[in-house]
Amino acid sequence: MSHHYLNQLFTPSSVAVFGASEREKAVGTLVFQNLLAAGFKGALYPINPKHAEVQGQIAYPNLVALNKPVDLAVVATPAATVPGIIRQCGEHGVKGVVVLSAGFAEAGNRGQRLQKEITNIAGQYGMHIIGPNCLGIMRPSVGLNATFSRNQAQPGNLALVSQSGAMCTAVLDWAATQGIGFSTVITLGDTADVDFGDALDFLALDPKTDSILLYVEGVHDARGFMSGLRTASRMKPVIVLKAGRYEEGSRAVMSHTGAIVGRDDAFDAALERAGVVRVNTIAQLFSAAQILSSGIRVQQDRLLIITNGGGPGVMATDRAVEMGLRLAEISPNTLAELNKILPFTWSHGNPVDILGDADPERYIAALKICMQDENLDGILVMLTPQAMTDPVAVAEAVVDICKTTKNAKQCKPILTCWMGEQQVLAGRKILTAAGVPHFRTPEAAVEAFAYLTQYRSNQKLLMQVPPSVREQKTEPDVDGARLIIESVLAEGRRSLSTTESRAILSAFRIPAVPTILVRSPSEALVAAESLGYPVVLKISSHDISHKSDVDGVRLNVASAHAVRSVYLELIESARRSLPEARIDGVTVESMYHSKSSRELMIGVVRDPVFGPVISFGMGGTSVEIHRDRAVALPPLNDYMIKKTVCRTRVARLLGNFRNMPAINFEALWKVMQRVSEMVCELPEVVEMDINPLMADADGVIAVDARFIINYPPTSARRYDHMAIHPYPNDLVKRLQLPDGTDIVIRPIRPEDAEMEQEFVRNLSKESRYMRFMQALRELTPDMLVRLTQIDYDREMAFLALTRQEGKEVEMGVARYAINPDKSSCEFALVIADEWQNRGLGGVMMQTLIDTARAKGLRTIEGEVLPHNNGMLKLMQRLGFARHQDGLDDGVVMVTKRLGDTCC
Repeated sequence: MSHHYLNQLFTPSSVAVFGASEREKAVGTLVFQNLLAAGFKGALYPINPKHAEVQGQIAYPNLVALNKPVDLAVVATPAATVPGIIRQCGEHGVKGVVVLSAGFAEAGNRGQRLQKEITNIAGQYGMHIIGPNCLGIMRPSVGLNATFSRNQAQPGNLALVSQSGAMCTAVLDWAATQGIGFSTVITLGDTADVDFGDALDFLALDPKTDSILLYVEGVHDARGFMSGLRTASRMKPVIVLKAGRYEEGSRAVMSHTGAIVGRDDAFDAALERAGVVRVNTIAQLFSAAQILSSGIRVQQDRLLIITNGGGPGVMATDRAVEMGLRLAEISPNTLAELNKILPFTWSHGNPVDILGDADPERYIAALKICMQDENLDGILVMLTPQAMTDPVAVAEAVVDICKTTKNAKQCKPILTCWMGEQQVLAGRKILTAAGVPHFRTPEAAVEAFAYLTQYRSNQKLLMQVPPSVREQKTEPDVDGARLIIESVLAEGRRSLSTTESRAILSAFRIPAVPTILVRSPSEALVAAESLGYPVVLKISSHDISHKSDVDGVRLNVASAHAVRSVYLELIESARRSLPEARIDGVTVESMYHSKSSRELMIGVVRDPVFGPVISFGMGGTSVEIHRDRAVALPPLNDYMIKKTVCRTRVARLLGNFRNMPAINFEALWKVMQRVSEMVCELPEVVEMDINPLMADADGVIAVDARFIINYPPTSARRYDHMAIHPYPNDLVKRLQLPDGTDIVIRPIRPEDAEMEQEFVRNLSKESRYMRFMQALRELTPDMLVRLTQIDYDREMAFLALTRQEGKEVEMGVARYAINPDKSSCEFALVIADEWQNRGLGGVMMQTLIDTARAKGLRTIEGEVLPHNNGMLKLMQRLGFARHQDGLDDGVVMVTKRLGDTCC
């Protein structure tokens, strides 16, 4: 596949600056000064019709007068002049423009029209825009500082992408004092064109970038953001700092879930699914980058603390508890060994307080013993500069043990915290030079370990690719549920009645209490007799969100006389509390009985950015008070469901508790899975509560449910309402080759990595060269990640599989990746040598073409080596046009319009 289009913006041979001047403090003046001061090696052209020379460089009135190639244009002129400049750049062949000018989308309707105009013009010329209203970009390794900041970033391996220019300057200023350098700095501004997703795509494959830092204020394109984030985090650590964690004021909601699940909950859930780490301060941003880019990884979250001071150990313990970490429980063998080498008065627990007179030998002896313990996942070594402490010698000893145990079986990650300043400075320098992570405070050190555990957990979530609907004995009746919703919307309603809600639950095989809607006392009596006493009566009204708010629920109604009386009471109470409410009647339900049930709630809320979010927590009428919830982005599988449930406080009540047996967890997982399927397949669902969901040892049952619905966008494709595209189960197909071989063609999954590597290894040298156009023995780890962990929304890879000797064998793979124009895609195809010339290539290419066409793509294209005769014949047979690549004479380009049929 070709290089990312942002490459040319960050490695330009020539830069033109529109608005470059010598006027003091002008944006154009600062930008041109920075480009000169940064030592940019390419050509610099000031464009300003009012000057013949700017800062010692010949100035030009426009690009026509310049008459030289320009790779990158930087615009620092008034907003009204920008459309003309963008058109001028397009006509001149410029491919990238950074617009620093303000006065666009942030400035109201007129600015929004201007922004749309420049985006349209850029699109006509295949040009890309960073900004407008941004600080600019930096690429320190090539001397590119196209910003009006007073910072000159040093070269390094961190990339920074920020929506805020002001925050970017603060981060750069802070980093300069810490000696931290950058590979790339990108400020996005109003994101008219290039957004987070584009920047992340570029940085994911950038060899100069080891870690990516994001400062986020808001997300405009959830699917693009998540796609880019997930792609990048598969390749390298991504750390996110987001402003606006708390919502001021309140918004109108009609469900319990909507009341307790905020936008920051959805953002957190999105980051977890993307495999990234979130921090809350600038200092934490760099701490997380330091520890994650070190290559240190942990298996679990059990931390052991070794310290020469009790107070710092307690501080570290407090922060560990706050971060949800577990303090490692020292094994009896380790305790016995520590007792042999430590004074009698040591702490005899975790933290391991080896006392204030600890010398380097005592530190190392304790550290070596603890590293043998299988009950811990990481060690924090702390030092305070007491009278008998030797910070330098202890640092040297720690470095030595890190080196000697680096590849040993008992190696455990070691973090350090030398507290103080003047007396420990030399020790810190030793740790830094050796690459041993060190921190100035106990809290920062513990937070760093927490980032390691969070990264491990979120990376595992990233690997999950559940389908929208899991294969099961009784499939959900999606069509039936959709018909119910469509009929309600046709009536102009946005909320489902109790009986309609129960019907939707039933369609997705979610057990619920039987319910009958009645409209008179006599009907209520008949319903109660049919269901059997005792029963529950509830008011039914589309205008009443929570029945308990109008005293609209009666439990344990046990007689015929009581049923009729209660019916009248409910109607009277509802009319008195909410006179304008339209009363549909009363529902009669079987009374649920269980001595050991727990009240739970499963909910759905539609986040305006990330789409449906599923929540789980404690149920009942006081959920807004308890606010016990964990949220997750669908689609979900069993692993994610269990992880979500375990994050709640109510989870501790679900096992054996006092005299109550554990609930039926399998039944709970199943209902959570059904809810995930529901929100995947029904984009009309805006909010939903199943509250309470009663759970006990026998199973779970929905006692009440509420749905809020609305029309989905008319132009939306399937799953467009979701931030994460489910695994496309619907694309799996089984067929036979002409020779009778049964095969399965299905989209690739992350767990196919080992099979994919084996497939490439077994290809002949010629076949590997034909596919990758380079000498390649096997896939690198990065290539394997990129090829097997894909985003199904913007790329597709199909495997052809058959079974041999009871084992699944890969026969071939075909893939496409959507180009930046979003209307075309580039394909690749390779068939195992022993399966060539048997019709498989044509079958796989046709599958790829059909999928791309269904996606709405207009063109599919690829590169083929001139001597790959078999591939060229196949392309001809499939109706591809053939022409020489203008940039590479050694490659033949083949293209096919997807409106065309095969020859």
